[in-house]
Amino acid sequence: MNTAVSATYARISRRELHSPRSVAAIAVAVVIMLLCGWLGAEIVLHLLGQPALLATPGALADGVASASTAPTSLLIGLASGCALIGLVLLVVAVTPGRRARHLIDSERMVTVVDDEVIASALAGRAARVGGIDPDNTRVSVSRRLATVHLVPTSGRPVHRDTVLDAVRGQLDGLNLRPPLQSRVVVALGGKVGA
Repeated sequence: MNTAVSATYARISRRELHSPRSVAAIAVAVVIMLLCGWLGAEIVLHLLGQPALLATPGALADGVASASTAPTSLLIGLASGCALIGLVLLVVAVTPGRRARHLIDSERMVTVVDDEVIASALAGRAARVGGIDPDNTRVSVSRRLATVHLVPTSGRPVHRDTVLDAVRGQLDGLNLRPPLQSRVVVALGGKVGA
């Protein structure tokens, strides 16, 4: 495969697996716009001689200038809060978002599969192999782990290792990237069968 095609596949794969940070950026922009709008309204009201909405520009400036006279615990709390907000925004800006999807390895095309589809396939396989009702099977898929939760019918044991082997075989056949580890959890108490 030539390098231009593989670079295109890599770009498509990345765009399908990672979500943009648009929501966070828009939220920050809206907060900044509201603050600027409020400050602008306060300035205009002050220039027109009208009463302030919350505080006059002079009172705001005096409050900022007299911050050094505030109690130290209040200043430390405000500084810590601002630092925490800044750190969270920095982490959100630098780290990529993740969509609930995986890739199926293929040299000829990019195949993206949703984690819910993987979970559904694993639930069906685990229910068949375990001999339990599909309604008593729940699967959660994260970036690196697929966890199968089974609730057996009372009086009918479920062989955990057999189900685990079947789930691993299904995952190996899918050739997912990033690969998924599997775990099977069998509930201690069973459900009364119908």
